Amino acid sequence: MMTTSQVQRQPVPPASDAADESRLRLAGSRLRHFHVCAFFNSREEEHQVLGSFYRDGVRLGERNLHLVESGSMVAHRGHLAAGGMDVPGCEACGQLVMMPWHHAYLDDAGVFDRQRVLTLIEQVTREASAPGSVPVRVMGQMDWIVQPGVDRSEVIAYEAEVNEVLSRHQQPAICVYDIATLDGAMMMDLLRTHPLTLIGGALRENPFYTPPAQMLRELAARRGGGAEAGAASVRLTMT
Repeated sequence: MMTTSQVQRQPVPPASDAADESRLRLAGSRLRHFHVCAFFNSREEEHQVLGSFYRDGVRLGERNLHLVESGSMVAHRGHLAAGGMDVPGCEACGQLVMMPWHHAYLDDAGVFDRQRVLTLIEQVTREASAPGSVPVRVMGQMDWIVQPGVDRSEVIAYEAEVNEVLSRHQQPAICVYDIATLDGAMMMDLLRTHPLTLIGGALRENPFYTPPAQMLRELAARRGGGAEAGAASVRLTMT
């Protein structure tokens, strides 16, 4: 399980007001919202698009918190280094914190408990946004959602609810998804829970975004059998 002490390493000078303006940019666009759903076809494409976002964080004296699959940590460090980041130096001073996503999102039994994770994200983002604190840029690779035993409806509920936490603390977070692992219904639900999408390297406000309260009501209706899962009939072509 991820703890806040794991993202609070040696202090880094807080960003200035000008830096704060700059930190809310991704793929050349200023963030008006803070929860991004990023779809990629490969890890190479992911790093090509997001590399500048990570490097800007380092340049501005901020922290990067990356939640990645434990078996791909070495490769992830390699991609960051190839993109120009001093990975050993950043890890040593706390500007880069890498954690296995199964420790962050899942419990010891491999179960996803959205309330536990929401509480944790609330604590991390509240502390990062406090006066005098060092801002943090969060990136989570979400491949774990397709593992056996993970309740996808709970994941969608989490993605809906976490919007309010991120907005309250103006905390940018990028959820990275592998397009090849998602069916059309799941992709549509993910789109509906993120106000921003990053597809093909372009950041856009999401016309499919559904307010959290409405999305949660729909999920509850699906579980109760009182509504059709309309998203299952929607097919998206990602270009």
